[in-house]
Amino acid sequence: MNKQILIIYEYDILYDILFELKNFLSFKIQKASKKDLKTSIADQNNLVISKKDLNLDNQFKINHIPIELNKLIDQLNVGFLQKKIALQKNIKVGNYYINFNSRKISNGDKSISVTEKETAIINFLHNSKRNITILELQSEVWGHKSKLETHTVETHVYRLRKKFQKQFQDDNFIKSSKKGYYIS
Repeated sequence: MNKQILIIYEYDILYDILFELKNFLSFKIQKASKKDLKTSIADQNNLVISKKDLNLDNQFKINHIPIELNKLIDQLNVGFLQKKIALQKNIKVGNYYINFNSRKISNGDKSISVTEKETAIINFLHNSKRNITILELQSEVWGHKSKLETHTVETHVYRLRKKFQKQFQDDNFIKSSKKGYYIS
């Protein structure tokens, strides 16, 4: 996942302070002008902070000033976490809805539970929009950097396919070709 970004709009002093601390923050900071604000806020994963009320869903508001810097940073981290959790509910993937928080996949009144690795596989395949090789899955989902001789990926995909077949009678959710795996 890309690093979350705090967009700072017309709040130069706050930007200057956070810029000095950027190496210690768990998020990136970016200054936005009026001209580029619309493109900056397109990613709902980001938070926008401004002195003005911009009437945005992803605007972070400071309710009490003055505020201790460490409290502000804690509140921003909580805001990013809440945004991430909200964005992981009921994602449509093919004919299914996936809640990455509860790790449930549903289609109508039927649902299955999946493991953390299975959700990671589905998420990576869904976001890739192309065929993904076994080596790419090993690297991105498991963090393996070398070309290990393992059947971990194939085993997980096999088990995931079995769950879809058993509950949804679907043999085509995860497909494979010579170029790798993909979600149909």
